[in-house]
Parts: sequence; structure tokens; C-alpha cells
Amino acid sequence: MQTLGLSDSTPRTQGRLKSLFWPTIENDNDVDYLTRQGFWLCTIVAGLTLIVSLLMGNLAAALLDVLFFFMCGIGIRTGNRIAAICAFVAYLLTGFVMMKMGVQGFSIMRIIGLALLLSNIRATFLAARWVASRTEPPPVPLTRTFLERFADVMPRKVWPAGQYVFYVLAAIEMFGLVSALVMPASMYVH
Repeated sequence: MQTLGLSDSTPRTQGRLKSLFWPTIENDNDVDYLTRQGFWLCTIVAGLTLIVSLLMGNLAAALLDVLFFFMCGIGIRTGNRIAAICAFVAYLLTGFVMMKMGVQGFSIMRIIGLALLLSNIRATFLAARWVASRTEPPPVPLTRTFLERFADVMPRKVWPAGQYVFYVLAAIEMFGLVSALVMPASMYVH
């Protein structure tokens, strides 16, 4: 059953920790697994960003950041390397901005998140190389449960038009983060 791809679980060629921090791609199932992993990682970052921003009382910035990271996840799920790079750079620069504001910018959770986002960049580059040399059609997206449709079907439907929204959000996000870094520290309210 697994040889024909008819079983419920698709076998991965590596363990979970290795696929998180140093992924390899040997087949279409690896590509699918890694891009899904990147989607969920960015979705979690978006959710945590929303919670932290709401606790700090900055709703406008929270919505921009949440939408940006969620669109990064959609881009990663569709194999967009720029989305993976933007997610990593924005998360890294946010840590530096937080340090400049006098808040702990690089907690263990942020460092782990950065490591995962960095491995996502590698995964998207490997996936692009694998997809370019593919001889068979890609696997059919899973649609049995809501979460499968959310992670497999929705990104493929949203990205063709949503990528333009992503590029605008990425430009705004990067401009805002770089501006916050070059702004004198006395401009921040303590």
C-alpha cells in the first residue's frame, strides 16, 4: 500500500528533528512535508505575534505583522523562496528592534524560531531544485479535514493573487523594521 502511495501516512525519508533543522529532499513527499511545515511555522509565528502585540496594545502593527507572517507561510507552502527569506529577515530584525527598545529581543523561543525559519529557506531552495527536475506530477493535496484543506488547498488558491499583497506587505514590513533600527534610541518610549 505504501509503495503505491495509497496508505494514509506518507513516509518521510528523515526524522522529525532532522527535517526541522537540516532538511533533505529525496522525493515529492519530502517537498510536501517541508513546505507544509513552513506554512505551519509562519502561521504559529503570526499567532504569537498577534498575542504579544495585543498585550502590548499596538493593534495596527499587530494586524500588519500577522498578515505579513501568514502570507509568508502561504508563500512558503507554494514554494516561494522570497517569502521564506522575508520571514526569516523580518523575525531577525524584530529581535534587534526589541533589543533596541529595551525588551528581551532574543529569547530561546526566538532563537529556535530563527533556526526553523533559516532551515525553511534551505528547504524552499532544495524544493525548487527538486521540482525543476521532477519527472512525475506533484502529489494531490489532502482535503479530508479542515486543517488539511487549510494547509494544502487554501495556499494554492490564495497565492496567485495574494502574492501581490505579500510583496507590498513585505516592503512595508522591511521599511518599518529598518526605520526602527536606524531611529535614535531616545525616540522610543520607555
